[in-house]
Amino acid sequence: MIGIAEIEAAAGLIAGHVVRTPTVPSPGLSGLLGVPVTAKLELLQRTGSFKARGATAKLLSLSEAERAAGVVAVSGGNHGIALAVMAAALDVKATVVMPRTAPARSIEIARDAGANVRLTDGMGSAFELVGVLRDEGLTLVHPFDDPLVVAGQGTVGLELAEDAGELTDVLVSIGGGGLISGVAAALRALRPDVRVWGVEPEGARSMSEALAAGGPVPVALSSLVTTLSAPSVSRLTYEHVAGLVTEVITVPDREAVRGCLELADHAKVWAEPAAGCLLPAARQVVERAGEEIRLGLVVCGGNATTGEVTAWAEGFGLR
Repeated sequence: MIGIAEIEAAAGLIAGHVVRTPTVPSPGLSGLLGVPVTAKLELLQRTGSFKARGATAKLLSLSEAERAAGVVAVSGGNHGIALAVMAAALDVKATVVMPRTAPARSIEIARDAGANVRLTDGMGSAFELVGVLRDEGLTLVHPFDDPLVVAGQGTVGLELAEDAGELTDVLVSIGGGGLISGVAAALRALRPDVRVWGVEPEGARSMSEALAAGGPVPVALSSLVTTLSAPSVSRLTYEHVAGLVTEVITVPDREAVRGCLELADHAKVWAEPAAGCLLPAARQVVERAGEEIRLGLVVCGGNATTGEVTAWAEGFGLR
């Protein structure tokens, strides 16, 4: 289990390379949900998501030989962007493997940063190719199955604990579980009374299925939220969520897209569906926990174009 010492060490390591993102009360979301809401705006992080934190922590830990050989990562979008951009900033050669369904903008950004981008037919085959490249000598920067990466993502929770007012409940989106594992570890140490809730798309239930099975299992993926579409969580992230997280809530893609529109209208931020998932889940938490709660939302990323969100909204008949 990742402890607060590892998270604080990661914070010291990545300071100066990443942004201490704003943690702000949101009057608009408070009015929408009927309870006080504080937003941690990780979409304002370098590379547009929290992923820069874990990628930077891992890159700064590499030996000279590992730096010379280069690194490889698998990604549905944001981890690839983060590794490509931060590796270029630290003069490390990077290869990024993405499914063809990854957002076109994410592929373009990773390539423009200088990474060697390899495309596969799905996330399962992407993970397989990464395994081959790792065997060829590249160092794997896993999006969630790495204690250094989880500790780096945990700096989000460290900042939230230090910068937010009183909170009773914090919602965090789950793909492979690296972010929620780090955030939950930080909050358990610094704000032990705060409940942490996970949120997944219905078509990417890797953590929900793991909790039901008692450990990581492969899942079928059908969600448009590619940045939350891990084919399986890891034992590392499963153990953190099983031990530290109150519950994992699943939401339909349609409601995740509606959440993007509501974040734009009420919070004045342009977020991707991975963050849009938070609002339908928050409504469930308010309904179940009562109107005396004080919510924290980790707005994890904003790497979706206006065209993508508009097309999804039109496809679901949203206005």
